[in-house]
Amino acid sequence: MNHNKFAIGAMALALGWAGTLHAAVTNEEAAKLGTTLTATGAEKAGNKEGTIPEYTGGLTKAPAAYKKGDGIRPDPFADEKPLFTVDAKNAGQYADKLTEGAKALLKKYPSYRMDVYPAHRTVAFPKYVQDNTRKCALAAKTTHGGRSLEGCHAGVPFPIPKTGFEVMWNHTTRFNSVNNTEEYKGAYVDAAGKYILSTQGIANNNYPYWDPQKAGSDVFYRAKASYTGPARRSGEIMMLNDPLNYGEAGRRAWIYLPGQRRVRLAPSLAFDTPNASTGGASTYDDIYIFLGSMERFDFKLVGKKEMLVPYNDYKMAYGSKAVDLFKPNHLNPDYVRWELHRVWVVEATLAEGKRHLYSKRIFYVDEDSWAALASDQYDGQGKLYRAGFAYMTPSYEVPAPTADLHGHYDLISGVYTLNMYTAETGGFRFNDGLPESAWSADGLAGGGVR
Repeated sequence: MNHNKFAIGAMALALGWAGTLHAAVTNEEAAKLGTTLTATGAEKAGNKEGTIPEYTGGLTKAPAAYKKGDGIRPDPFADEKPLFTVDAKNAGQYADKLTEGAKALLKKYPSYRMDVYPAHRTVAFPKYVQDNTRKCALAAKTTHGGRSLEGCHAGVPFPIPKTGFEVMWNHTTRFNSVNNTEEYKGAYVDAAGKYILSTQGIANNNYPYWDPQKAGSDVFYRAKASYTGPARRSGEIMMLNDPLNYGEAGRRAWIYLPGQRRVRLAPSLAFDTPNASTGGASTYDDIYIFLGSMERFDFKLVGKKEMLVPYNDYKMAYGSKAVDLFKPNHLNPDYVRWELHRVWVVEATLAEGKRHLYSKRIFYVDEDSWAALASDQYDGQGKLYRAGFAYMTPSYEVPAPTADLHGHYDLISGVYTLNMYTAETGGFRFNDGLPESAWSADGLAGGGVR
């Protein structure tokens, strides 16, 4: 493969702003699903240069080294070598394929580089997700100025999106199984290059929206994190519920503090509140690149573009050690795999009368998984402030796209973060979930007593 093909100009689709309330697609448009489009809305064909392959169903067979039920997934591409490397010297050649955050990192740190590998479209979905997506395409819509979703369950709501809000709903509700558990670490590296563990614990994630046994759900995501470290946080528990109808009900969050032995509501665990799991170096709505209500921004769909994004990062997510991965200024480039993929580009600008740490955000949402894989965040003066990246590692045994491992670079302070790091703690597992009683405030109190 000739890497010069990557220098060809970006393929942008000029998609006009279609408002924040959109009716379902037509039958003619929906007929593209499973034909020219994948069942979940991505372009099935590769690009004309051959640098993005045709979609052939994704990766659904685990490597021989994978142990059934294990939370650690062997790298199916461990023997591959980079096609080429992007660094400060040749960044201009690939400028149209780089996020503004990536460009800034290449410029700021001479040691930063991006090793680019052959692209593999590994994302795959269970059949029920594919089947329900077509139903959702014909029925889903946003309401309350784009902030709420209705008319869809257990499928991608907008496989043929017309607005930025629709793309972001696809990301927010992206399929990641019905239940999973992560034994994880959250950490940051300060400007002096020191690694600091900010959080360690067990996160139980539940997605009622994706439960095929339910007819529907008012909640799309529930999370319960029990902290085991560092010592100052040991015994704390955090729980949150995110609704589909943000227009009428916001996030509900609680926290259990062992020193007080009581549960309290925590409405501040949202929007631009500094996230304690990253030492305050990212916000609560930076989780998974974006999570929570969209009420503080206007989301405009810019179009689709070919971009270099983190992809198939099994080596980093499952085969690294913190001492090797966390280096001064940035993650060790030896552990970060970059590939060329098509992404939807969404520009979020601060809504009139609203307040937020960021005045503008650009999101890059993978067409195959609907996971946001990168973001650029701008401060109140319009200066590039932070760059976010999520590291796609499809769970081939389910199958399910997984991009929970994510982090941000603060381009002003020089601090960077990584959250949901599971390589050293047992990994990322799928299960039958917690009993319903565990999702009540009373259950939170009972689980927090040491």
